[in-house]
Amino acid sequence: MKVKIPRNVKITTHPFTKFFKDFENVDAVKQIFGEKTKEVLSNLQVEFAGFRGYMGVSDIDGHMIISAYYLNNGDLTDIYLDIIHELVHVKQFMEGKELFDDRYSYVGRPTEIEAYRHAVEEARRLGFDDARICQYLKTEWMSERELKKLVKALNVEYVPPDKR
Repeated sequence: MKVKIPRNVKITTHPFTKFFKDFENVDAVKQIFGEKTKEVLSNLQVEFAGFRGYMGVSDIDGHMIISAYYLNNGDLTDIYLDIIHELVHVKQFMEGKELFDDRYSYVGRPTEIEAYRHAVEEARRLGFDDARICQYLKTEWMSERELKKLVKALNVEYVPPDKR
């Protein structure tokens, strides 16, 4: 085999604040980072990726990874809530927490519950009822049983959601 495969490729990222404006003024974000909000967001990098999905945080360097497809086609309020959710993961990464602890299921993982709790608090502030919150929380990889477990942990009344 006469090929070369690069092993130390650079991830192309951009400053979060270049694309996402005024998040440093959002109370939900200030609750996450406190007085370091502006500094953290100024230093945060975001990668727009070509995968179908939503968004996440790299467990290697803590930058955000966002599906360009989701950003272009997703519900704007859901995207906003997902950014709040992922910013909690950014903080968790900064604190040295294990973001993908395999000892827990996705819906039982303490880091996920904490991140969803912030997103649900913001959803309530926006006027979401429990039905809309359940719709927001439901993903295609989550069974109904798992969703019920998650909403219970978040003190949300379970209302069967429409498909997201």
